[in-house]
Amino acid sequence: MIEIERKFLVSSYEFKQQAMAQTRIIQGYLCSVPERTVRVRVKGDKGFMTVKGIGSESGASRFEWEHEISVEEAQALLEICETGIIDKTRYLVTCGEHTYEVDVFYGDNHGLVVAEVELSSEDEQFEKPSWLAEEVTGKRCYYNSMLMKVPFKKWKKESI
Repeated sequence: MIEIERKFLVSSYEFKQQAMAQTRIIQGYLCSVPERTVRVRVKGDKGFMTVKGIGSESGASRFEWEHEISVEEAQALLEICETGIIDKTRYLVTCGEHTYEVDVFYGDNHGLVVAEVELSSEDEQFEKPSWLAEEVTGKRCYYNSMLMKVPFKKWKKESI
């Protein structure tokens, strides 16, 4: 139940040619305080509820519990979420022994593209594709729960 992942900005759309799958994701938050987030998500034709705890000092590890719910339940819960819905397409891209989840955001977060790789330990070695840019692991402004409160359009430097 501990999730370990590293997060990076993406420097080009080159990853799209390497993607083995893509899924549209709509998500909102029932609770988005730093100590815990409760997320509701419609991912393709499935619904999910996820609870995440506070992150480690590095920001790479934190408690995560996820449970599949019906799409109808997820859509109903999205109606009562905090203000600010996240809308994105997730691409799955294999590189070496790992699969990167690359999120291309829409709406108020348009222009933001972030890649995450899940690891078995914080110091696990992994291959980095050429389209990875700056590491942003642990930078709260890139958490989806923060992007719904303070969208990328309010603070972006430049987009790809």
